[in-house]
Amino acid sequence: MNIRIPQRLIESCASVPERVAWLDQLPSLVAQLTRRWSISIDEPFEASCAWVAPAVRARGTHAVIKISMPHMEAEHEIEGLRVWAGDPTVRLFEADDDLGAMLLERGTPGTSLRSVSEPEQDQIIAGLLRRLWQVPAAPNVFRPLSLMVVHWCEETRADAARWRDAALVEDGLRVFDELSSGGDDGVLLATDLHAGNVLRAQREPWVVIDPKPFIGDPAYDATQHLLNCKPRVHADPRGTVTRFAELLDVDSERVRLWLFARVAAEPREAWDANAVALARLLRS
Repeated sequence: MNIRIPQRLIESCASVPERVAWLDQLPSLVAQLTRRWSISIDEPFEASCAWVAPAVRARGTHAVIKISMPHMEAEHEIEGLRVWAGDPTVRLFEADDDLGAMLLERGTPGTSLRSVSEPEQDQIIAGLLRRLWQVPAAPNVFRPLSLMVVHWCEETRADAARWRDAALVEDGLRVFDELSSGGDDGVLLATDLHAGNVLRAQREPWVVIDPKPFIGDPAYDATQHLLNCKPRVHADPRGTVTRFAELLDVDSERVRLWLFARVAAEPREAWDANAVALARLLRS
């Protein structure tokens, strides 16, 4: 089966052998799933961590097919969607856990939350996060947030030769360790909720897509949205953090510390001056 593979997805897979092998198999996986789920598909969306395309089911229902590339952070997306069961995420129609493949509800009109002002985004994302935070029944497959933090810290330390401010990065790594060492009790987190992962829908005003579930501190879940509002955070770090933390009813100091650690010490392709400047503001 001939399919178009977005350039961003090709680039995300290029340097990881497991992902390159997955990319080679992708056309046959798409063909297999379109037959099994009796769907027709259209041109894929420009996603970077999965092959995602609009689909139509046999009875005319509009859907989205998503096949995730091998990705540590997104490993339990399917299980998370089962737990949330459409409240407030998109619904999961079909899934193949072994293939990381999903047939999902399509939110229509599907306009991104980025279409509204950032203060309005704050209100909507806070409401969605409070609904997402629940304690899943035991036993469950969800990993502790501390595991992802350890994974990140290992990647960052392996990249020490490129750090711009070693003392700052070490401070961030220390804060990561302190925040994640208090045990792994907590709630089910989305970990990647920002305005680009919230779509306007008909069943609900807004629905969440692309969760990356872990169990841990809800204060952490404030950080991804704030990282997508960097000019506002840079202009007023404590004020912006405090206002969003109050909407979430979480400890603003823990949000600030998580945000500082992420900006100072999260692994990245480029250790640029802007990140250093923002980390210094958040540290003070």
